[in-house]
Amino acid sequence: MTKYDYDLITIGAGSGGVRASRRAAAMGKRVAVIENLRVGGTCVMRGCVPKKLLVIGSHFGDDFEDAAGYGWTVQPPAFDWPTLIGAKAQELDRLEGVYHRILRESGVEEITGTGRVADAHAVTIDGPDATRTISAETILVATGGWPHLPDLPGIEHAITSNEALDLAELPKRIAIVGGGYIAVEFAGIFNGLGSQVTEIIRAPQILRGFDEDVRDVLAEEMEKKGITIRRECVVRSIEKTATGLSVRFPYGDEIEVDQVMYATGRKPNTAGLGLEEAGIALNAKGAIEVDEFSKTTVPSIYAIGDVTDRVNLTPVALAEGEAFVRTVYGSGPSSVDYTNIASAVFSQPPIGSVGLTEDEALAELGGRDAVDVYLSRFTPMKYTLSGRDEKTMMKIIVDATTDRVLGCHMVGLDAPEIIQGIAVALKCGATKAQFDATIGIHPTAAEEFVTMRDKRGYD
Repeated sequence: MTKYDYDLITIGAGSGGVRASRRAAAMGKRVAVIENLRVGGTCVMRGCVPKKLLVIGSHFGDDFEDAAGYGWTVQPPAFDWPTLIGAKAQELDRLEGVYHRILRESGVEEITGTGRVADAHAVTIDGPDATRTISAETILVATGGWPHLPDLPGIEHAITSNEALDLAELPKRIAIVGGGYIAVEFAGIFNGLGSQVTEIIRAPQILRGFDEDVRDVLAEEMEKKGITIRRECVVRSIEKTATGLSVRFPYGDEIEVDQVMYATGRKPNTAGLGLEEAGIALNAKGAIEVDEFSKTTVPSIYAIGDVTDRVNLTPVALAEGEAFVRTVYGSGPSSVDYTNIASAVFSQPPIGSVGLTEDEALAELGGRDAVDVYLSRFTPMKYTLSGRDEKTMMKIIVDATTDRVLGCHMVGLDAPEIIQGIAVALKCGATKAQFDATIGIHPTAAEEFVTMRDKRGYD
């Protein structure tokens, strides 16, 4: 007779929770996963996947225009927002079905409801019909994050990226508050589909934390596309009017739009989970504190993914789920290497980035003499015949003493696809000489990463 109902209870069926649950079940463990929304989590249901489908859809307007330069005659195109949203919803239903099948075939029991940690080995579930408590030797918290809305007058009129993915109508005018990757991605989506977009940011430039050249180039390209970026600006209030929503600023000026979307950050989804009552430490941001093996301050309880606010990327949550299973049920303690994790921003044009930014390299290595920077900016081949005014920028950052490549950054067509391959080289510790010795594929944009020879000087 076993002491607990399960070997593992996972709270949250997002990417990390599903991966950990099914991998543990595959090792013969009795596993239950609790979810109060849709299986698949933020990435599949409210983030990466539906967002990228809308990004793809928003590109066709430019593609139709570019086709003329290649001899194609395209009838005046017409876009229907409900068709796109309906197709996106159908694909999400299919993906959720895949997740259900994977869990079922892995032997994981799915429980619908809201899980709350009762103690070191028990979880209380508020389900559709009743409340009950179940027990396990190990508990894994994988509840992710949730969009954060500030407290200001009229904020009830604003939406987040969650609601933006399911709007009944495409707004003719939209204000997007925030300068991070979610904000710039949705600015590109709505602009590409024909909305008048105003992006409102508190800082002097978008995408804080990214390389400065990346930030500047993307902002320039966004503004060329007709997106208005209001810098060093804060919203005082939002008021409903007879013709839309009035976004009001501290010095009396205002703009009127049809929708206001806030993308000013996400918070770890820890409220109401009973974590602190169970002895689990949270940091100042409300994220669960864990050690390098994802263990919380309660030895039988672990946490992975965005709820820990380490590196908030879906592939990282998957890696943390795998490491958790190896630690608890496999060969022993296993941690994730967080260095040189590649990332992408599906802005328009998109960004791919891996490794250190120029400023980070300068700070880490001790100044300009210690860092070599190579930069190239050019017109993508696709646009040489279409005449589109959009540039690609590529950048390599090198340790001047060891010749090791410390960072690669790109803004332009196919940037995420190209940087994924470059990330392998950085993970292997490639040098600039090895980049130079690599023969490029011609004609491609990617070959620029192995043909840059001239260092950028400093004024």
